[in-house]
Amino acid sequence: MKKIALLASDAPEAREAAAVLRARYGDVPVGDAEIVVALGGDGLMLRALHATMSTGKPIYGMNRGSVGFLMNEYRPEGLMERLDAAKVETIHPLLATVTSDSGTSKAHAINEVSLLRQSYQAAKLRISVDGQVRLDELICDGLLLATPAGSTAYNLSAHGPILPIDAPLLALTPISAFRPRRWRGALLPNHARVMITMLEADKRPVNAVADHVEFKSVTEVAIEEDRSISSLIMFDSDHSWNERILAEQFRY
Repeated sequence: MKKIALLASDAPEAREAAAVLRARYGDVPVGDAEIVVALGGDGLMLRALHATMSTGKPIYGMNRGSVGFLMNEYRPEGLMERLDAAKVETIHPLLATVTSDSGTSKAHAINEVSLLRQSYQAAKLRISVDGQVRLDELICDGLLLATPAGSTAYNLSAHGPILPIDAPLLALTPISAFRPRRWRGALLPNHARVMITMLEADKRPVNAVADHVEFKSVTEVAIEEDRSISSLIMFDSDHSWNERILAEQFRY
């Protein structure tokens, strides 16, 4: 039997599920586990993927939270058989290099890097891709660059495109664009380097967020995929990520 580590959110349902699985299958520290089983919602899955970056330990999630697009259905029976049959997907995070008056910082994002206005003033942004300015001025509430794994999260809420997990693409999506009104974003190759410059940064302050890490009053943000780092996520063979993507696109 595989050695598994159980991670549970603070939700009562997740704690109860962890107790049930621990009694049936045991529980070892994450460092000793072959597979990490995450019980909760997508927020817990993100934290688990961050915690196991480049360790080679795959995360198998079961939904015991409010949102579970990254999770499998919770069933306590037959867990080892499900783990044996599950498909493993590799995720490379985004690396955000953030500049502000206080210096330069870096953070990884599995879902998206987003820029959000900090005040009543709309943000004013310049967008460059691989060193070439593509949009001189975007006036908006914000902007985000999403990975395929994150394309069904905030990106989808902002009317961005859903990307298959193995698509070599990133989704650049505006949030409530005011000028130019008709710009709906762009699909970029995953090797692109995106530079976002804040125009009138003092008058129009902007925060940058890489998953759960937030930076205040940024002046410039460079974003690119970091292929030196990977996280592993597991999906049941009868309900793969690509099947979920297709089903989501045909929902009405």
